[in-house]
Amino acid sequence: MMEVDATDARILTVLQRKGRISNADLSDEVHLSASACHRRVQRLEEAGIIRDYVALLDPRKLGRPTVVFVEITLSGQADEVLDAFEREVRLVPDVLECHLMAGSADYLLKVVAQDTEDFARIHRRYLARLPGVAQMHSSFALRTVRQTTALPV
Repeated sequence: MMEVDATDARILTVLQRKGRISNADLSDEVHLSASACHRRVQRLEEAGIIRDYVALLDPRKLGRPTVVFVEITLSGQADEVLDAFEREVRLVPDVLECHLMAGSADYLLKVVAQDTEDFARIHRRYLARLPGVAQMHSSFALRTVRQTTALPV
């Protein structure tokens, strides 16, 4: 694991908010020369700390305002059951996140849909057909209070 100093942390904080910022503007914001800033960003990329650069889309403007959290309990915990489930859930286009959990559910999925009717379609077409599922519990988000992709550094 690479050591992240205060300057690296400033760079990472800015890049998480403004991924398309130019190196010149970034170096100004973090009070570093452009060449030193560029070297640090390259080092952070090579170390895998900066994994990728992405565009964050507005789900409402793309007609996907409904967020549903789905708790899934599998019929067993054997590696084959877990592997089969994980392989298939990766193919569901509406699943944004899938987490193996400790607790009452085996997996927690974050699903986006147009509305409840669209979620019913996703449920019938994909979720109900996932292998090894014994139980499913869905909760609809009424409002998103906080959402960020920025990690604290």
